[in-house]
Amino acid sequence: MADPIANAAAAYANAGKITGAGLAARDGAQDGFGDLVRKAAESAVDSLKQGEQASLQAVMGKADIAQVATAVANADATLQTIVAVRDRVISAYQDIIKMTI
Repeated sequence: MADPIANAAAAYANAGKITGAGLAARDGAQDGFGDLVRKAAESAVDSLKQGEQASLQAVMGKADIAQVATAVANADATLQTIVAVRDRVISAYQDIIKMTI
């Protein structure tokens, strides 16, 4: 199961490798902010799917309740993180719109 804290730490470590104007050539590939966001979104979707799968297994009586609780808690934390990031992006966008040119 994906741990949201471990995912965030890995994303932070990857972001630390970006140099220059926001893009860095690493192993012949260009990774930018868009790729970082895409990877984080994919990780979040995977975490939510794991929570859903664990819930389905519990309903069918094929899962340990501790594993289900852990998966659902991870999915919940991931969803709360996504909502918080979305709110911050919207707030930043609104602040930019208010700026005078």
